[in-house]
Amino acid sequence: MALSSGFAPAISGANNESVFLCKSRVPAQIVPSSSYRKLGCGKSSGRMAIAIPRCEVAREIGISDSKASSISALEQLKTSALDRYLKERSSILVIGLSVHTAPVEMREKLAIPEAEWPRAIEELCNLYHIEEAAVLSTCNRMEIYVVALSMHRGIREVKEWMSKTSGIPTSELGQHLFLLRDNDATQHLFQVAAGLDSLVLGEGQILAQVRQVVRSGEGVKGFGRNVSGLFKSAITAGKRVRAETNIAAGAVSVSSAAVELALMKLPKSEIPSARMLVIGAGKMGKLVIKHLASKGCNKIVVVNRSEERVSEIREEIKDVEIIYKPLQEMLSCAANADVVFTSTASETPLFLREHVEGLPPVNPKLGGVRMFIDISVPRNVGACVSELDNVRVYNVDDLKEVVEANKEDRYRKAMEAQAIILDEMKQFEAWRDSLETVPTIKRLRSKVEGIRLAELEKCLSKMKDLSKKERKAIDDLSRGIVNKILHGPMQCLRCDSSDSTTLSEALENMHALERMFDLHTESAVLEQKIKAKVEQSEK
Repeated sequence: MALSSGFAPAISGANNESVFLCKSRVPAQIVPSSSYRKLGCGKSSGRMAIAIPRCEVAREIGISDSKASSISALEQLKTSALDRYLKERSSILVIGLSVHTAPVEMREKLAIPEAEWPRAIEELCNLYHIEEAAVLSTCNRMEIYVVALSMHRGIREVKEWMSKTSGIPTSELGQHLFLLRDNDATQHLFQVAAGLDSLVLGEGQILAQVRQVVRSGEGVKGFGRNVSGLFKSAITAGKRVRAETNIAAGAVSVSSAAVELALMKLPKSEIPSARMLVIGAGKMGKLVIKHLASKGCNKIVVVNRSEERVSEIREEIKDVEIIYKPLQEMLSCAANADVVFTSTASETPLFLREHVEGLPPVNPKLGGVRMFIDISVPRNVGACVSELDNVRVYNVDDLKEVVEANKEDRYRKAMEAQAIILDEMKQFEAWRDSLETVPTIKRLRSKVEGIRLAELEKCLSKMKDLSKKERKAIDDLSRGIVNKILHGPMQCLRCDSSDSTTLSEALENMHALERMFDLHTESAVLEQKIKAKVEQSEK
């Protein structure tokens, strides 16, 4: 394996931790699944959390500024780091936190606006061991999906990146993060897309958000074939679950759960007369308005920056009186409201204690308590507001109360959905396995083409008097012979990824051809990946 000499400075330039080499011989500790939740790894399902040992600078390499030392370092790289990389296939990893593992205070610090997802992907792929990346950031979760050259080093780099972007120390972050690899990561995303990991079973909004990850990743360099295929398969799984089960019945979004929570807290006889205020007319706000209308509310005040969106909602929902108010009148509108829903993208709170404590009391028939239901992340209502006696503040974490309403039905539908997810997982894994034959096909053709050209050159050098037409005829003849010889082996490498038997045979044929033709495909592919990372780090 021949690496460019530019790789040596990339190693010698490391200060505290080696980019590719790890001196530590302590294996990663496998933590039993019984400790999974304690480590902030979500639901316990037989999966395992991984505690990663720290990698220090491999000083034994003995790198100096001289060319000889650089070559020596690269030779050692071949027999040490490369061997370790070849022992593991590039892993699909998900590292993140959700409403199940972290409080809203932490999730809002890590939240990444949709417009910044492409930038985050590029930053992640600039890390030394990350090949591909995707970001799924919603009010209930912040998850980073990556394809890593090395699992342990990739995890460490992503955790450090998350700490740097959020300002949360890695030690504190680690208490809430969950980590899943390959099949478990695939299953998790498919469950997320199907709404099985949501607070409200089967909520439809998350599938749209997963679909948006694919849209945002189009044209972004780091949103590669594996990650793109993973998310597209997740969308297929999510659509199948909704089409083939009754999972979307009842409350199916955060917005609908927010409305149900509000109505649970109000006396039933007073619901028609309760004064409703919705702040924000985006996707979430629009859904809140729709669900309020479906529950019998006939008058809703909507505060928004512009009237255009409110007018569109008014045209769509004609049986309800929807009153628009500009953002400047937000506090006066809140003074005349019994229930306030907030769903804006503001990065700072709209309501603090000093804004709310002076508001007039609400109707005693409603308990004399004004409700703020905040479904925004970051939160629109400051935590200090909940300290007031005449106010109750609920955020996305409080929607769990609504979810608990129908557990038995939820579990039954989830079991039906799991069968669909497992079927889609098999198809995705088969597709990913089928990709392994592609480098072998390319390398085999390249090697045989090299032989053809060399032999053709020898032949033509002995036949000086050939015309241009005759030379072309010989060239075409050699190409035809090579193509006919390669046809059989190439057919044995190509397969239908949905047929596991054919796939297994194709992989066996691939390994046989690699041995027969001395292709060393894995080393060649890894060398190419490392070279790309080195060139990227030198820019």
